[in-house]
This record gives sequence, structure tokens and C-alpha cells, in this order.
Amino acid sequence: MSYYIMIRGPLGCGKTTIAARLAKELKGVHVSVDKILEELKLDKVPPHYESVPLKNFLKGNEHIIPRAKQWISEGKVVVFDACFYNKEVIEHLLNNLKFPHYIFTLKAPVELCIKRDKGRKRIYGEDATRAVHMLVSRLDYGITIDATGTLEETLKKIKAHLPK
Repeated sequence: MSYYIMIRGPLGCGKTTIAARLAKELKGVHVSVDKILEELKLDKVPPHYESVPLKNFLKGNEHIIPRAKQWISEGKVVVFDACFYNKEVIEHLLNNLKFPHYIFTLKAPVELCIKRDKGRKRIYGEDATRAVHMLVSRLDYGITIDATGTLEETLKKIKAHLPK
């Protein structure tokens, strides 16, 4: 059965690690929205904006949607990861990918996200982590997953909601 998954949550909650691992276990494809935005040079926050503009996320979606449709049509599971702090970005994918899907919102306290951010290769910093945490926390969408435990615990919680 082919479907797609959206893993959303604040910076530092483990989305990318979880999405990559899930895609590998499901023999699927991992799509990092952040990497797509970076490749397309759409990841910058303009002056006087609190975040990357909505239109940039939608352009990123438009870039990946044709390939995602192809992968899903070929029977692959596609796992997207992003903060997805704009409801419109989620709905844009839902409206353009008419396949079964699962959406998970990972939750972790901001202090834990800051601690995890400090342990990465590319550190975004405390201010960015707090800002993104606030943006993501404005919206719950899909199934909420407590991501305060280990990677294995979080994966187990997600997989409990997926087809066997």
C-alpha cells in the first residue's frame, strides 16, 4: 500500500532524523522540505518577516509534488519532514497529493529542542529554536506524538498508526 506521511514539529524535536529512519524502514523516500527550500534558495527570512514567507513554501511544494506523485504511484511511501507551521502549506500538499496520508505533529518542550539543536552539525541557535517552536505550536494538525523520549520510542508511537 502506498501513501505519504508528513512529520511536522518544531526545530530540534527530531523530525528529520525520524523521517529519514521511517523512510528507510518503509523502503520509501524521505523528502526534507528544508533541503528543497535551501536548494531553491527559498529558505531566507526577509527583513521585517518572522519566518520564511508562505509563498516560498508553496513554491517548494510545487517543485516536489510531481516527483512525490510519481513515487507514490510506483508504490513507494513518501515521508515529508518540515516544521509545517502554515496550515496552507499542509493543505496545499493534501489538495495536490490525492493519496492516503498520515500527518504527525511531534511535541517537545522548547528547552529540549534547544538542547538537541546544540548537538547538531548545523546549529540554528536558541533564538531561532524559540521562534520556530512558537510558530509551530500555534497549530496542531494530525496525530500528536510526544517526542520527548528516545528515537526508538517516538518511531514506535508513529508506526502504531501506520498500516502493517
